[in-house]
Amino acid sequence: MGAVGSSVLTRLGVPPPRSPAQPRPAWLTAAALGLAAVALGTVVWRRTRSRRRRRRLQRVGTVARLWIYPVKSCKGVAVSEAECTALGLRSGNLWDRFWLVIDETGNMVTARQEPRLVMISMTDEGDTLTLRAPSMEDLLLPLRTPTTGAVLKCRVHGLDIPGRDCGEAAARWMTGFLKTQPCRLVHFEPHMRPRKSHQIKPVFRPADQVAYADTSPLLVLSEASLADLNCRLQQQVKAANFRPNILISGCAVYAEDSWDELCIGDVELRRVMACSRCVLTTVDPDTGVMSRKEPLETLKSYRLCDPSEQKLYGKSPLFGQHFVPENPGTIKVGDPVYLLGQS
Repeated sequence: MGAVGSSVLTRLGVPPPRSPAQPRPAWLTAAALGLAAVALGTVVWRRTRSRRRRRRLQRVGTVARLWIYPVKSCKGVAVSEAECTALGLRSGNLWDRFWLVIDETGNMVTARQEPRLVMISMTDEGDTLTLRAPSMEDLLLPLRTPTTGAVLKCRVHGLDIPGRDCGEAAARWMTGFLKTQPCRLVHFEPHMRPRKSHQIKPVFRPADQVAYADTSPLLVLSEASLADLNCRLQQQVKAANFRPNILISGCAVYAEDSWDELCIGDVELRRVMACSRCVLTTVDPDTGVMSRKEPLETLKSYRLCDPSEQKLYGKSPLFGQHFVPENPGTIKVGDPVYLLGQS
């Protein structure tokens, strides 16, 4: 592991790996290595941040809402504060997009194919996770997915990523609700290898990673931009149609398009690219019905990219911005949002 990894483990109270004469179970070694990786990443983030020069701050808004989407394409969980990690927001035992519905071949199943997924919720209640959906009995799952579950090779937007199977009860529940094809639920565990964002979009850095999120760990949208869109629509839509993690109030319309670096709480965020929108935005988050028209058609009338950026965005309209965290920390509803400028 090396001296640095061993010293981090020692500070965390985890003994370094034993010598060959004292073998340890493979799972314990894997857990220790995973913990070391997380700890080393945190140390690097903090050291990097401490080296930065003092930056000029300009307040541009306030955090109005925070959401975590534990199961990809399922209902968001509103939280008052969240831990910001390299892979996205976390609140208690709920991590953003750490659960995924797959088909029999391991391919992701999202609300693009199964719009009723948006009506499924996962909550953290005591020592269990609870899945809820209309006309379904609640399904209780253990906080920790049993290691007896197989680790399956899943595929998300063309990239392979592991996921531990959540068992037959979860598979029957998902399949019973969707009623279209056999499905399974898998869980991404912190020690597993995430997907590299730059393999999805080359504008990301090699170090940027996600679990089951489409591209980035964080999606930021402003209330002003949503209000502007609703002024153009006959039937208004909600923030839930666009599934942001952070909703900002008190800023100008589409101000988020120009925010290159932000500071919220003790977290610095870097903007990477706009979010290109697809048919998922046309799914009603309350009924799970997909119209395939609005608000997508209206967005296409005024939110297409510059022709010079078509290689990156294609012909999809842009709404919201992808950010990556530069360091770990906590973000709370009510936190001021600062634009970072040069000193």
